[in-house]
Amino acid sequence: MVRDRGSCSAAALLSALLLLILTARGLLAQKVKVEPEVVSYPGQTVILRCQFPDPGQTQLTQVSWILETSAGTRTNIAVFHPLYGVNYPTPSPVQGRVSFTMDSPSLENPTIQITDIALTDEGRYICEYAAYPTGNEKGVTSLIILAKPKNSASTITVPAGTSPVAVARCESANGRPPATISWITSVNGNGSALVKTDNSDNTVTVRSEYFLKPTPDDNGKDISCVVTHRTLDKPESFPMKLVVQYPPQVQIIGYDNNWYIGRTNVVLTCQYQGNPNPPTVNWKVSSGWMPDSVEVAQNKLTVRKVDDSVNTTFICEVTNSLGTGKDQVTVFIREAPMPPSNVGVVVGAVIGSFLALLLVGALIGVLITRNRRQQQGYRGNSKGNSAPYDSVARLFGSSGSKNGTGNHGNNNAPIYKGDVGLSEKSGNIGLHQGGVALVENTPTAQDILLSGELDEAERRKFDELEEEDERYDQFSGSGPILQLRPHDEDPNSAYLDDDMESQRDGSIISRTAVYV
Repeated sequence: MVRDRGSCSAAALLSALLLLILTARGLLAQKVKVEPEVVSYPGQTVILRCQFPDPGQTQLTQVSWILETSAGTRTNIAVFHPLYGVNYPTPSPVQGRVSFTMDSPSLENPTIQITDIALTDEGRYICEYAAYPTGNEKGVTSLIILAKPKNSASTITVPAGTSPVAVARCESANGRPPATISWITSVNGNGSALVKTDNSDNTVTVRSEYFLKPTPDDNGKDISCVVTHRTLDKPESFPMKLVVQYPPQVQIIGYDNNWYIGRTNVVLTCQYQGNPNPPTVNWKVSSGWMPDSVEVAQNKLTVRKVDDSVNTTFICEVTNSLGTGKDQVTVFIREAPMPPSNVGVVVGAVIGSFLALLLVGALIGVLITRNRRQQQGYRGNSKGNSAPYDSVARLFGSSGSKNGTGNHGNNNAPIYKGDVGLSEKSGNIGLHQGGVALVENTPTAQDILLSGELDEAERRKFDELEEEDERYDQFSGSGPILQLRPHDEDPNSAYLDDDMESQRDGSIISRTAVYV
C-alpha cells in the first residue's frame, strides 16, 4: 500500500514537470509579440500592440483580432489581408470604435486601438496569424478595465436588546474589480461576510454589515468601515458612532442630609441618560402637592427656604419613546443649628493672660534673686563666709586675721592685681583654694563705698583698714628698704622694679603678678 502511494506521487510529480517544460517551450517558441496585460478606465482609448518580427521560413497570409469574453464567447473584431485589405466584422462588441493604428497596416505590425472604452470591453484580445506551414500563430493580451467604486457607510439605529442585530452598514458600489471591506471598533461584535452583486455594466457592488448585541453602554461608541480598492491610493475610512436607543436612566443628586430649618437655596438635580432625546422631565412629591417654597426648572428643583413642608419625598420621572425612568430621595428636616459660640475665644484669652502673668512673675523673681546675689557680693566678708584671700575680706578685715586662721596671722596680705587694673576694668581679684582667679563684673571697694550700701560697722572697718595701710607705709624693719632703680642702673644692684612692693615680713611681691 505504501509502495503504491509512492509510485503515484512520483508519477504526478513527473507529469507536472513535463507540463511545465512543454509550457516553457511553447512560450519560447511563440513568435507573436504582444503585451500580456493592459489596464484602462472607462472612456479612455486603448492601444493593443501585436508583432511578428522574425517570420523566417514561415509565410504569413492573414492576421485577425479576436475578443474572448469572460463567459468564453469569441468574436472577430478586426482582420487584415495583404491582398484584400482591412475588414471589421459585424456585429461586434466594439463595432465602430476599433481600428488599425496605421492607415496602411502590415502583417509585421497589425496594432489596433479601441476608443471610448466601456466596462463591457474587458476580456482577452487575441492577435492570431494564419501561417504556412506552421499553422496559426497567436499572442494574447488581457484588457482590464478599472472602475473606481462609490463608497459609503452608515449606522443603523437599533433598540437595546439581547439578540445580535446589524448596527452599521458599509458599501462599495460599481467598482471593478470588487473592493474589500473591513471593520475597526472596540465593541464586541462581528462583521458579516462580503455580499457581491454583479451589475449590468460589468461592475461589482460589495456590501458588509456589523452585528452586535446592543446595550445602553454601546450608544455613542466609535466604529469605522475601511474600504480597499485597486483604484485608491490608500484605503478609505468612514468613522461613525453607534446609535442604540434605550429608556431613560435617572439619578437625583444634591441632597447632603443636612437640610435644616431656615437653610436657603438648596438644589436637587435630576440627572438622566437615554436615547432618543429630548425626554420629558417631571417632578413629584409623595405628599401629592408641591410646597410653596419649591421652584422647578426642567431637571432642577430649588428650595428657596427649608421648612417643615419640604420634609417629604421628591420624585423625578423622565420619559422618552421607549419608556420611563425615575428616582426619588427622601428629605429629613433638622433643627436649626445653634449660633457659633465664642467660648473658645474667651478660654483662649484667659489661658493666654495666665501664661503672660506667669512669665512676668518668673522674670520678676529672676531679677530679685540676681539683685540679692549682687548685694551679698558687696558685703563680701559677712559672718560664716570664710573664703580664704577674699578680696573684700582683704579690704575690710576678717575674723581669720584676728584668730590666726585666715592667712596665718598676717594682716599684711597684699591686694593682688591682674594684668587689667581694678580701676580700669571695674573688676576684682578673687581667690580660690590654692590660687587666684579674676572675677569679672564684681564691684570694687571704691564702688561699694560710693554706692552707699555699707552699714556703719563696715565703714568703721574700712577706716581702720586705711589707718593700718598708713602704718604699713611707715614700717621700717631690720632689712633694707627697697627703692626703685632707674632702668639704666646695674641689674645686680639692690634696686627693684617699680611694680614691686615691700611686705612686713621682709619679703617683696609684685603689684601686677597673679600668684597661683
